[in-house]
Amino acid sequence: MSLIDRESTFLEEQDVPIVHAGLHRVELPTGVISVSVHEPLLPLHSLCGFAARQNPKRGFLFVSKVLGKHIPVRPSLMLTVQERLTSQIPADLPGPVVVIGMAETATCLGQGVFEAYKVMTGREDVLFIPSTRYRLNHPVALQFLEEHCHAADHIMYLPENERARELFEHARSLILVDDEASTGKTFVNLATAFCRRINSIERLVTAVITDWRGPERTERSQADMPVQCNDVALLKGMYQFQAAASLQAMQMPHAVGNDACKNHLLARNHGRLGTTEHFQLPGQLVSQAQALVEEAAGKPVLVLGTGEFSFPPFRLALYMEELGADVYFQTTTRSPIIADAGTAIACGFSFADNYEDGISNYLYNVEREQYGLVVLAHETPAHTIPSRLRDELDARLVEI
Repeated sequence: MSLIDRESTFLEEQDVPIVHAGLHRVELPTGVISVSVHEPLLPLHSLCGFAARQNPKRGFLFVSKVLGKHIPVRPSLMLTVQERLTSQIPADLPGPVVVIGMAETATCLGQGVFEAYKVMTGREDVLFIPSTRYRLNHPVALQFLEEHCHAADHIMYLPENERARELFEHARSLILVDDEASTGKTFVNLATAFCRRINSIERLVTAVITDWRGPERTERSQADMPVQCNDVALLKGMYQFQAAASLQAMQMPHAVGNDACKNHLLARNHGRLGTTEHFQLPGQLVSQAQALVEEAAGKPVLVLGTGEFSFPPFRLALYMEELGADVYFQTTTRSPIIADAGTAIACGFSFADNYEDGISNYLYNVEREQYGLVVLAHETPAHTIPSRLRDELDARLVEI
Protein backbone atom coordinates (compact mmCIF):
# COMPACT_ATOMS: atom_id res chain seq x y z
CA MET A 1 0.00 0.00 0.00
CA SER A 2 1.39 3.42 -0.94
CA LEU A 3 2.24 6.18 1.53
CA ILE A 4 -0.71 8.29 0.38
CA ASP A 5 -3.13 5.35 0.56
CA ARG A 6 -2.12 4.77 4.17
CA GLU A 7 -3.08 8.26 5.32
CA SER A 8 -5.48 8.69 8.19
CA THR A 9 -9.05 8.90 6.88
CA PHE A 10 -10.63 10.49 9.96
CA LEU A 11 -10.37 13.99 8.52
CA GLU A 12 -11.50 15.06 5.09
CA GLU A 13 -8.66 16.17 2.79
CA GLN A 14 -8.09 19.87 3.36
CA ASP A 15 -9.09 22.01 0.41
CA VAL A 16 -5.90 23.91 -0.46
CA PRO A 17 -6.59 26.25 -3.39
CA ILE A 18 -3.93 26.05 -6.09
CA VAL A 19 -3.21 29.49 -7.51
CA HIS A 20 -0.88 28.02 -10.12
CA ALA A 21 1.35 24.95 -10.29
CA GLY A 22 3.25 24.68 -7.01
CA LEU A 23 1.61 27.73 -5.38
CA HIS A 24 -1.10 27.34 -2.73
CA ARG A 25 -3.08 29.95 -0.78
CA VAL A 26 -4.95 29.22 2.47
CA GLU A 27 -7.19 31.60 4.40
CA LEU A 28 -7.00 31.17 8.17
CA PRO A 29 -8.83 32.96 11.00
CA THR A 30 -5.56 34.75 11.77
CA GLY A 31 -4.52 35.68 8.23
CA VAL A 32 -3.56 34.24 4.85
CA ILE A 33 -0.67 31.87 4.28
CA SER A 34 0.72 31.33 0.79
CA VAL A 35 3.14 28.47 0.11
CA SER A 36 5.09 27.49 -2.96
CA VAL A 37 6.35 23.92 -3.31
CA HIS A 38 9.79 23.46 -4.87
CA GLU A 39 11.06 19.95 -4.15
CA PRO A 40 8.29 17.52 -3.17
CA LEU A 41 9.35 13.92 -2.69
CA LEU A 42 5.71 13.44 -1.65
CA PRO A 43 2.69 15.65 -2.42
CA LEU A 44 1.85 18.57 -0.15
CA HIS A 45 -1.69 17.35 0.51
CA SER A 46 -0.39 14.00 1.78
CA LEU A 47 2.07 15.56 4.21
CA CYS A 48 0.73 18.83 5.50
CA GLY A 49 -2.28 20.99 6.28
CA PHE A 50 -2.57 24.45 7.82
CA ALA A 51 -4.12 25.91 10.95
CA ALA A 52 -4.28 29.11 13.00
CA ARG A 53 -2.36 29.57 16.24
CA GLN A 54 -3.17 31.73 19.20
CA ASN A 55 0.24 33.38 19.02
CA PRO A 56 0.84 37.00 17.97
CA LYS A 57 4.44 36.10 17.06
CA ARG A 58 3.37 33.35 14.69
CA GLY A 59 -0.31 33.12 13.83
CA PHE A 60 -0.17 29.96 11.73
CA LEU A 61 0.86 26.35 12.03
CA PHE A 62 2.02 23.77 9.51
CA VAL A 63 0.02 20.71 10.58
CA SER A 64 1.71 17.46 9.68
CA LYS A 65 -0.58 14.66 8.57
CA VAL A 66 2.11 12.01 9.13
CA LEU A 67 3.63 12.98 12.48
CA GLY A 68 1.01 11.74 14.97
CA LYS A 69 0.79 15.00 16.91
CA HIS A 70 -2.30 16.94 15.83
CA ILE A 71 -3.99 14.40 13.53
CA PRO A 72 -4.51 10.67 14.19
CA VAL A 73 -2.14 8.64 11.98
CA ARG A 74 -1.61 4.97 11.32
CA PRO A 75 1.63 3.86 13.05
CA SER A 76 2.79 2.07 9.89
CA LEU A 77 2.53 5.35 7.98
CA MET A 78 4.62 7.11 10.63
CA LEU A 79 7.23 4.34 10.34
CA THR A 80 7.31 4.74 6.55
CA VAL A 81 7.89 8.49 6.93
CA GLN A 82 10.68 7.96 9.46
CA GLU A 83 12.41 5.52 7.13
CA ARG A 84 11.89 7.64 4.01
CA LEU A 85 13.35 10.70 5.73
CA THR A 86 16.29 8.71 7.12
CA SER A 87 17.16 7.32 3.69
CA GLN A 88 18.25 10.83 2.63
CA ILE A 89 20.78 11.22 5.45
CA PRO A 90 24.39 10.44 4.48
CA ALA A 91 25.44 7.05 5.81
CA ASP A 92 29.11 8.02 6.07
CA LEU A 93 28.85 10.90 8.52
CA PRO A 94 31.94 11.15 10.76
CA GLY A 95 31.26 9.31 13.99
CA PRO A 96 30.17 9.28 16.69
CA VAL A 97 26.80 10.59 15.47
CA VAL A 98 24.24 12.19 17.80
CA VAL A 99 20.59 12.29 16.68
CA ILE A 100 18.49 14.95 18.42
CA GLY A 101 14.69 15.07 18.37
CA MET A 102 13.18 18.48 19.15
CA ALA A 103 10.67 18.70 21.99
CA GLU A 104 7.83 18.38 22.07
CA THR A 105 6.79 17.77 18.51
CA ALA A 106 9.64 15.69 17.13
CA THR A 107 10.71 13.44 20.01
CA CYS A 108 9.02 10.47 18.32
CA LEU A 109 10.20 11.37 14.83
CA GLY A 110 13.73 11.87 16.12
CA GLN A 111 13.91 8.51 17.86
CA GLY A 112 12.41 6.86 14.78
CA VAL A 113 15.12 8.42 12.60
CA PHE A 114 17.75 7.26 15.09
CA GLU A 115 16.54 3.65 14.95
CA ALA A 116 16.16 3.70 11.16
CA TYR A 117 19.65 5.21 10.74
CA LYS A 118 21.19 2.44 12.83
CA VAL A 119 19.38 -0.23 10.79
CA MET A 120 20.17 1.33 7.40
CA THR A 121 23.85 1.96 8.14
CA GLY A 122 24.63 -0.90 10.51
CA ARG A 123 26.47 1.59 12.70
CA GLU A 124 26.87 1.29 16.46
CA ASP A 125 28.41 4.72 17.08
CA VAL A 126 25.02 6.47 17.15
CA LEU A 127 23.30 8.11 20.12
CA PHE A 128 19.77 9.46 20.41
CA ILE A 129 18.92 12.22 22.86
CA PRO A 130 15.96 14.60 22.64
CA SER A 131 15.58 18.08 23.96
CA THR A 132 13.03 18.40 26.75
CA ARG A 133 10.99 21.08 28.53
CA TYR A 134 11.30 19.37 31.92
CA ARG A 135 13.78 19.90 34.73
CA LEU A 136 15.36 16.79 36.22
CA ASN A 137 17.85 16.31 39.01
CA HIS A 138 20.54 15.39 36.49
CA PRO A 139 23.50 17.29 35.00
CA VAL A 140 22.46 19.61 32.17
CA ALA A 141 24.64 19.45 29.06
CA LEU A 142 23.20 22.50 27.30
CA GLN A 143 20.16 24.72 26.79
CA PHE A 144 18.97 26.64 23.75
CA LEU A 145 16.11 28.83 22.56
CA GLU A 146 13.16 28.30 20.24
CA GLU A 147 12.51 31.93 19.49
CA HIS A 148 9.00 31.79 17.98
CA CYS A 149 7.67 29.14 20.34
CA HIS A 150 5.03 29.54 23.04
CA ALA A 151 6.85 27.16 25.38
CA ALA A 152 9.94 27.24 27.58
CA ASP A 153 13.52 26.88 26.39
CA HIS A 154 14.94 23.50 25.43
CA ILE A 155 17.07 21.51 27.85
CA MET A 156 19.44 18.66 27.00
CA TYR A 157 20.89 16.42 29.68
CA LEU A 158 24.23 14.70 29.89
CA PRO A 159 23.65 11.06 28.88
CA GLU A 160 23.12 8.69 31.76
CA ASN A 161 25.32 5.67 31.03
CA GLU A 162 29.01 5.54 30.25
CA ARG A 163 28.74 4.38 26.62
CA ALA A 164 26.15 7.03 25.73
CA ARG A 165 28.16 9.73 27.50
CA GLU A 166 31.30 8.73 25.60
CA LEU A 167 29.50 9.06 22.25
CA PHE A 168 28.08 12.42 23.31
CA GLU A 169 31.37 13.86 24.51
CA HIS A 170 33.27 12.77 21.37
CA ALA A 171 30.53 13.40 18.78
CA ARG A 172 31.66 14.49 15.32
CA SER A 173 28.27 14.69 13.58
CA LEU A 174 24.81 15.91 14.58
CA ILE A 175 21.47 14.98 12.99
CA LEU A 176 18.87 17.56 14.08
CA VAL A 177 15.30 16.32 13.62
CA ASP A 178 12.09 18.36 13.68
CA ASP A 179 8.71 18.18 11.98
CA GLU A 180 9.24 21.35 9.95
CA ALA A 181 11.62 24.24 9.43
CA SER A 182 10.42 27.74 8.60
CA THR A 183 13.29 30.04 9.63
CA GLY A 184 16.04 27.65 10.75
CA LYS A 185 16.81 29.77 13.82
CA THR A 186 16.11 26.97 16.31
CA PHE A 187 18.48 24.64 14.46
CA VAL A 188 21.16 27.34 14.48
CA ASN A 189 20.64 27.95 18.20
CA LEU A 190 20.88 24.23 18.96
CA ALA A 191 23.93 23.63 16.75
CA THR A 192 25.72 26.66 18.22
CA ALA A 193 25.02 25.58 21.80
CA PHE A 194 26.09 22.00 21.08
CA CYS A 195 29.33 23.02 19.36
CA ARG A 196 30.19 25.27 22.30
CA ARG A 197 29.79 22.26 24.57
CA ILE A 198 31.38 19.69 22.24
CA ASN A 199 34.11 21.18 20.05
CA SER A 200 34.72 18.05 17.97
CA ILE A 201 31.63 18.51 15.73
CA GLU A 202 32.50 18.46 12.01
CA ARG A 203 29.19 17.87 10.21
CA LEU A 204 25.53 18.76 10.67
CA VAL A 205 22.37 17.44 9.04
CA THR A 206 18.91 18.92 9.53
CA ALA A 207 16.10 16.45 8.81
CA VAL A 208 12.47 17.61 8.63
CA ILE A 209 9.27 16.44 7.02
CA THR A 210 8.60 19.84 5.44
CA ASP A 211 11.20 22.58 4.97
CA TRP A 212 9.64 26.00 4.30
CA ARG A 213 12.78 28.13 4.48
CA GLY A 214 13.20 28.61 0.75
CA PRO A 215 16.59 29.25 -0.89
CA GLU A 216 17.39 32.56 0.83
CA ARG A 217 16.45 31.52 4.37
CA THR A 218 18.24 28.19 3.88
CA GLU A 219 21.38 29.96 2.70
CA ARG A 220 21.27 32.25 5.75
CA SER A 221 20.73 29.29 8.08
CA GLN A 222 23.66 27.40 6.60
CA ALA A 223 25.86 30.49 6.83
CA ASP A 224 24.98 30.85 10.52
CA MET A 225 25.77 27.22 11.32
CA PRO A 226 29.05 26.63 13.16
CA VAL A 227 30.09 23.80 10.77
CA GLN A 228 29.11 22.39 7.37
CA CYS A 229 25.40 21.53 7.18
CA ASN A 230 23.24 19.39 4.88
CA ASP A 231 19.44 19.80 4.82
CA VAL A 232 17.07 16.93 4.00
CA ALA A 233 13.27 16.95 3.85
CA LEU A 234 10.34 15.14 2.26
CA LEU A 235 9.13 18.44 0.84
CA LYS A 236 10.88 21.77 0.36
CA GLY A 237 9.23 25.09 -0.37
CA MET A 238 8.70 28.55 1.04
CA TYR A 239 5.89 30.54 2.62
CA GLN A 240 4.54 34.01 3.24
CA PHE A 241 2.03 34.94 5.93
CA GLN A 242 -0.17 38.03 5.89
CA ALA A 243 -1.50 38.47 9.42
CA ALA A 244 -5.05 39.61 10.02
CA ALA A 245 -5.43 42.94 11.81
CA SER A 246 -7.05 41.19 14.78
CA LEU A 247 -4.11 38.86 15.40
CA GLN A 248 -2.15 41.26 17.60
CA ALA A 249 -5.13 41.65 19.93
CA MET A 250 -5.50 37.91 20.62
CA GLN A 251 -5.05 36.75 24.22
CA MET A 252 -2.56 33.89 24.43
CA PRO A 253 -3.18 31.14 26.99
CA HIS A 254 -0.43 30.47 29.51
CA ALA A 255 1.66 27.64 28.08
CA VAL A 256 5.01 27.79 29.89
CA GLY A 257 5.85 25.26 32.59
CA ASN A 258 6.90 26.04 36.15
CA ASP A 259 10.51 24.82 35.73
CA ALA A 260 10.16 22.64 38.83
CA CYS A 261 12.06 19.38 39.17
CA LYS A 262 10.05 16.45 37.73
CA ASN A 263 12.07 13.51 39.03
CA HIS A 264 9.14 12.27 41.09
CA LEU A 265 7.01 12.13 37.91
CA LEU A 266 9.61 10.89 35.43
CA ALA A 267 11.13 7.90 37.15
CA ARG A 268 12.30 6.13 33.97
CA ASN A 269 14.64 7.24 31.19
CA HIS A 270 12.51 7.21 28.05
CA GLY A 271 15.31 8.80 26.04
CA ARG A 272 15.70 12.10 27.88
CA LEU A 273 19.00 10.84 29.31
CA GLY A 274 20.15 9.36 26.02
CA THR A 275 19.94 5.90 24.47
CA THR A 276 22.07 3.85 22.12
CA GLU A 277 19.64 0.93 21.86
CA HIS A 278 16.43 0.19 19.98
CA PHE A 279 13.32 0.48 22.13
CA GLN A 280 11.83 -2.85 23.21
CA LEU A 281 8.32 -3.21 24.56
CA PRO A 282 8.52 -4.73 28.06
CA GLY A 283 7.09 -8.23 28.29
CA GLN A 284 4.18 -7.06 30.45
CA LEU A 285 3.30 -4.43 27.87
CA VAL A 286 3.36 -7.03 25.09
CA SER A 287 0.77 -9.02 27.01
CA GLN A 288 -1.33 -5.90 27.62
CA ALA A 289 -1.21 -5.04 23.93
CA GLN A 290 -2.42 -8.48 22.96
CA ALA A 291 -5.29 -8.23 25.44
CA LEU A 292 -6.24 -4.77 24.15
CA VAL A 293 -6.34 -6.00 20.56
CA GLU A 294 -8.67 -8.81 21.60
CA GLU A 295 -10.85 -6.36 23.51
CA ALA A 296 -11.10 -4.02 20.52
CA ALA A 297 -12.63 -6.89 18.52
CA GLY A 298 -11.85 -5.34 15.15
CA LYS A 299 -13.09 -1.84 16.00
CA PRO A 300 -10.79 1.18 15.46
CA VAL A 301 -8.34 1.86 18.29
CA LEU A 302 -6.70 5.16 19.17
CA VAL A 303 -3.42 5.05 21.13
CA LEU A 304 -2.50 8.35 22.77
CA GLY A 305 0.81 9.54 24.17
CA THR A 306 1.27 12.63 26.34
CA GLY A 307 3.28 15.59 25.07
CA GLU A 308 6.98 14.69 24.75
CA PHE A 309 6.23 11.10 25.74
CA SER A 310 5.53 9.76 22.29
CA PHE A 311 7.95 7.09 21.04
CA PRO A 312 7.08 4.29 23.50
CA PRO A 313 3.31 4.84 22.95
CA PHE A 314 3.98 4.90 19.18
CA ARG A 315 5.77 1.56 19.40
CA LEU A 316 2.86 0.18 21.42
CA ALA A 317 0.48 1.33 18.69
CA LEU A 318 2.71 -0.11 15.96
CA TYR A 319 2.82 -3.49 17.72
CA MET A 320 -0.96 -3.51 18.06
CA GLU A 321 -1.24 -2.74 14.34
CA GLU A 322 1.16 -5.59 13.57
CA LEU A 323 -1.16 -7.86 15.56
CA GLY A 324 -3.94 -6.93 13.15
CA ALA A 325 -5.73 -4.11 14.99
CA ASP A 326 -7.14 -1.08 13.19
CA VAL A 327 -4.93 1.41 15.05
CA TYR A 328 -4.29 5.15 14.93
CA PHE A 329 -1.77 7.09 16.98
CA GLN A 330 -1.56 10.62 18.35
CA THR A 331 -0.27 12.58 21.33
CA THR A 332 -1.58 15.41 23.45
CA THR A 333 0.15 18.77 23.18
CA ARG A 334 0.68 22.01 25.07
CA SER A 335 0.34 23.97 21.82
CA PRO A 336 -2.74 26.25 21.76
CA ILE A 337 -4.36 26.13 18.30
CA ILE A 338 -7.61 27.62 17.05
CA ALA A 339 -10.04 24.84 16.16
CA ASP A 340 -11.88 25.77 12.97
CA ALA A 341 -13.69 23.43 10.60
CA GLY A 342 -12.06 25.15 7.62
CA THR A 343 -8.53 24.28 8.75
CA ALA A 344 -6.53 21.14 9.53
CA ILE A 345 -7.59 21.46 13.19
CA ALA A 346 -11.30 20.73 12.98
CA CYS A 347 -11.96 20.28 16.71
CA GLY A 348 -10.22 20.06 20.05
CA PHE A 349 -10.54 20.37 23.80
CA SER A 350 -8.31 21.39 26.69
CA PHE A 351 -7.51 19.79 30.04
CA ALA A 352 -4.98 20.08 32.84
CA ASP A 353 -1.48 18.78 32.14
CA ASN A 354 -0.18 15.63 33.83
CA TYR A 355 3.31 17.02 34.55
CA GLU A 356 2.25 19.40 37.36
CA ASP A 357 3.05 22.49 35.31
CA GLY A 358 -0.37 24.00 35.92
CA ILE A 359 -0.94 24.75 32.23
CA SER A 360 -3.56 23.71 29.71
CA ASN A 361 -2.88 20.80 27.39
CA TYR A 362 -4.88 19.97 24.28
CA LEU A 363 -6.07 17.13 22.08
CA TYR A 364 -7.12 17.86 18.51
CA ASN A 365 -9.14 16.13 15.80
CA VAL A 366 -10.41 13.31 17.99
CA GLU A 367 -14.09 12.34 18.15
CA ARG A 368 -14.67 9.58 20.68
CA GLU A 369 -17.40 7.88 18.67
CA GLN A 370 -14.90 7.11 15.91
CA TYR A 371 -13.12 4.56 18.10
CA GLY A 372 -14.10 1.36 19.77
CA LEU A 373 -11.25 1.74 22.26
CA VAL A 374 -8.96 4.59 23.34
CA VAL A 375 -5.68 3.68 25.04
CA LEU A 376 -3.88 6.44 26.92
CA ALA A 377 -0.23 5.41 27.31
CA HIS A 378 1.45 7.58 29.95
CA GLU A 379 4.78 7.90 31.77
CA THR A 380 3.63 9.88 34.81
CA PRO A 381 1.74 8.11 37.62
CA ALA A 382 -1.92 7.29 36.96
CA HIS A 383 -3.16 9.80 39.53
CA THR A 384 -1.68 12.65 37.47
CA ILE A 385 -3.84 11.92 34.42
CA PRO A 386 -6.52 14.65 34.27
CA SER A 387 -10.03 13.33 34.79
CA ARG A 388 -11.41 15.36 31.89
CA LEU A 389 -9.05 13.68 29.42
CA ARG A 390 -9.71 10.23 30.83
CA ASP A 391 -13.47 10.68 31.07
CA GLU A 392 -13.99 12.52 27.77
CA LEU A 393 -12.37 9.60 25.96
CA ASP A 394 -13.40 6.79 28.29
CA ALA A 395 -9.71 5.92 28.00
CA ARG A 396 -7.93 2.79 29.16
CA LEU A 397 -4.77 3.84 31.03
CA VAL A 398 -1.51 2.02 30.29
CA GLU A 399 1.60 3.14 32.15
CA ILE A 400 4.92 2.56 30.37
